[in-house]
Amino acid sequence: MSYVAKYAETAADRAEIDALPGTLLIEFGVDWCPHCQGAQPFIEAALGATPHLRHIKVEDGPGRRLGRTFRVKLWPTLILLRDGQEIGRVVRPTSSAEISDLLAG
Repeated sequence: MSYVAKYAETAADRAEIDALPGTLLIEFGVDWCPHCQGAQPFIEAALGATPHLRHIKVEDGPGRRLGRTFRVKLWPTLILLRDGQEIGRVVRPTSSAEISDLLAG
């Protein structure tokens, strides 16, 4: 799986995310956010170099618990997980290099 274009309105709960094996990039944001929109070309380019990486986009905001469990404060927030453990994050990326560096971790 590679780049996902639209944020999912429903999300798995934290226990399900933590139980996923392997490496996963989870992205929190909303489709109407200008920071999220601006970051999409960078995210898509970085993920193009890692097509094997699973990418999940989760709509965040009031009443959305999953983002709170990851302490998400700003959008977009990209969190790299390996076997349910956070190994890195990037908040409001402004280049593909930032994201590529995260994915290399």
